Amino acid sequence: MRVGLLTREWPPDVYGGAGVHVEFLARELRALVDVDVEAFAAHGSWDRLADANPALGVLATDLSIAAATEGCDVVHSHTWYANMAGHLAHLLHGVPHVMTSHSLEPLRPWKAEQLGGGYAVSSWVERTAIEAADAVIAVSNGMRADVVAAYPSIDPHRVHVVHNGIDTELFAPRPDPALVRGLGLDPALPLAVFVGRITRQKGLPHLLRAAAALPAQAQLVLCASSPDEPSIATEVADGIAALSATRAGVVWIDRQLPRSELIALLSSATVFVCPSVYEPLGIVNLEAMACATAVVASAVGGIPEVVADGETGLLVPYDATRPEEFEAGLAAALTTLLADPQRAEEMGARGRERAVREFAWAEIARRTVEVYASLR
Repeated sequence: MRVGLLTREWPPDVYGGAGVHVEFLARELRALVDVDVEAFAAHGSWDRLADANPALGVLATDLSIAAATEGCDVVHSHTWYANMAGHLAHLLHGVPHVMTSHSLEPLRPWKAEQLGGGYAVSSWVERTAIEAADAVIAVSNGMRADVVAAYPSIDPHRVHVVHNGIDTELFAPRPDPALVRGLGLDPALPLAVFVGRITRQKGLPHLLRAAAALPAQAQLVLCASSPDEPSIATEVADGIAALSATRAGVVWIDRQLPRSELIALLSSATVFVCPSVYEPLGIVNLEAMACATAVVASAVGGIPEVVADGETGLLVPYDATRPEEFEAGLAAALTTLLADPQRAEEMGARGRERAVREFAWAEIARRTVEVYASLR
């Protein structure tokens, strides 16, 4: 079987969980099927669209990718960026189209700030592709429920759950006190770490307000970069400045860390924090767990399927109408673990065991091939 994996992100241009997913899925799929990766970077761009809404450039690239899939037995697209390429390949070449739903446009209305009218285009692309796809893979049970609710015309039997995975040999405990000291922090003091893009989805402003209530000795590293649009960039920068003015031990890393440094930082943390307001699964939580780090996260989307509340971390309820309660809950959960490093360490150990046992990429690739095979 020859499979065309269609993606915007591909190393070295990986900036989010979907890109990580495709990278490791492709590696494991190659042991089971023939894989052709069609990534945006290999298809260039149209100069005449350089100043147009970015959504139009996406569609132009999708045309090129669809043409390149001739000879594939199955095409498998990831995110709205590549969904239209998969849909067109299905129409053009008569092959099944599988799409993995890493998120849903109707549940991310803040993207209108980023894309303008392009959000209407991305929403149309997703709806067209998902309603016509031969199979939809949701990365969590929560995500499957969202797909069925957002697109009720889809036959629920076409929606399969295959979780994200984690490479627990690559992501493994490798603490590095020298790295922590290099950031101007004390490895002997409790440390919370956030990793994520600067976007409404990741809930960083909530964390910044919650952090004001953390114990005085607690330290916070924010690996936050790639803002979606100017207003969220300004809000986060102002929030970090305000927090830094009231307490020591706040470090902002506004670039994407090399993977080795990310693993070292996650391994050195007392707790990892994920304050997302929307998260189909949250692969970064798996990365932290694989590094044997306890997790404090919002109880949204697929996160409760990854983080076992009270065992591998603590979950905080999120209600968009009561942000102050969410922020107070974040502060309380973080304080609980930052003040009890032994409990945090025990949770981290259980988290690694869970990541190894339930989220291995080889098993996820096997289940993905089962979806392909069901369509032939």
